Amino acid sequence: MHANDANPAADTATFQSLIRSLPADFQWGSATSAAQIEGAGREDGKGESIWDRFCAQPGRIKDGSNIDIACDHYRRYPEDVKLMRWLGLDAYRFSFSWPRVQPLGRGAWNEAGFDFYDRLIDELLQAGIKPNATLYHWDLPQALDDAIGGLLSREVVPLFADYAAEIARRFGDRLSTIATLNEPWCSATLGYETAQFAPGHTSRAEAYQVSHHLLMMHGAAMQAMRAVGPKAQLGIVLNHTPSFPADPLSEEDRRAARIDDGTNVRWYMDPVFRGQYPADIVEYLGADAPRVQDGDLALIQQPLDFLGINFYTRSVLNGRQQFVTPPGELGFTDMGWEIYPQALTQHLLRITREYTPPPLVITENGMANADSVVDGRVPDAARIAYLRGHLEALAQAVALGADVRGYFYWSLLDNFEWNSGYQKRFGLFHVDYASQQRLAKDSAHWYRDAIAAFKAAR
Repeated sequence: MHANDANPAADTATFQSLIRSLPADFQWGSATSAAQIEGAGREDGKGESIWDRFCAQPGRIKDGSNIDIACDHYRRYPEDVKLMRWLGLDAYRFSFSWPRVQPLGRGAWNEAGFDFYDRLIDELLQAGIKPNATLYHWDLPQALDDAIGGLLSREVVPLFADYAAEIARRFGDRLSTIATLNEPWCSATLGYETAQFAPGHTSRAEAYQVSHHLLMMHGAAMQAMRAVGPKAQLGIVLNHTPSFPADPLSEEDRRAARIDDGTNVRWYMDPVFRGQYPADIVEYLGADAPRVQDGDLALIQQPLDFLGINFYTRSVLNGRQQFVTPPGELGFTDMGWEIYPQALTQHLLRITREYTPPPLVITENGMANADSVVDGRVPDAARIAYLRGHLEALAQAVALGADVRGYFYWSLLDNFEWNSGYQKRFGLFHVDYASQQRLAKDSAHWYRDAIAAFKAAR
């Protein structure tokens, strides 16, 4: 197969070791999100999201694009499920669009929106692919932002719980897993502190208050879904970017790395698993620390069936808390992120040791690459190397005691990459946005071969 021209990984000793070390029921998947692929932004009763509004503001999206059409998955989902089946996927991770099923974020449900997800789930199940759902992948109903201040208001917490319960009632018997939130750090920090993401605010105090409300939304949704009693496993998906000191011998650099770890990893792990925010970060934030009321932390600390980890790279910091460019011995992705798979092994072992979490799933891992079609194929040897390196790092963590049950490559398709628009391509399948034609990249062929080799070894 031509995918192995550049990197014949499937027959190497290291890869065979990978095959042998992973659990027999290990799940192979890929992931997407509603806002990034669905399109149909104004159709069949869908409400406006904060990302629809954000895209309409000049200068917010680097290529000036929007999510009105995206990958047209709303219409093309049967074709996309066929691609998943061709890959040999066990599972597919997608998100529900809250404004598609409840346009105002409260009140009436939109049955046409529910019908779409009903059809998608049926299509997946008929293909033998387990549906893994996320309730919130950043596309808050704009109506809630207009009416109550969106995630800045505690009023959003019971509204999200009602939405979660409705999803669990309708689909909980057919979904394999339901994650409450995807990457709350991104929603809070990039949306409310750095203005890179919707709704585009620039306040650290707002960002941390939003982070608290998001975690409360998670806890309330877990309680609401448990009351319904779905068959699906319930959890949350957090993005983890391990922090490293630029100079391991420098006390200032180590402190900067510790603070960065506290704001992006421990800030979310500690309340979920320990019922408290990290004291050093509360002190570091000072007046910007969130207002926490009695009972909030108990609400957040709900039992989980699984923890999803999204991992892409690491951060390297100096004593001035500046991000510095690391050596990049394995190169950098098209996002400018260092390729450093060994941090995945280290991090999975670290959180296993420090938190004793439930079973782990790598719910996102992947790379943007400057892909192009050449003679009818997309040669992306760099992505194949990235995939192989991270799967081997994952397998090493499993061999050393981390309980990892699955891996979802990000992403199935090239898609709308948030404030980068359509400039960055993460997909296993190349998308020509003018024609909406999908083309399997060399990495898709490699991933298909890897999955088949794993299953053959069983």
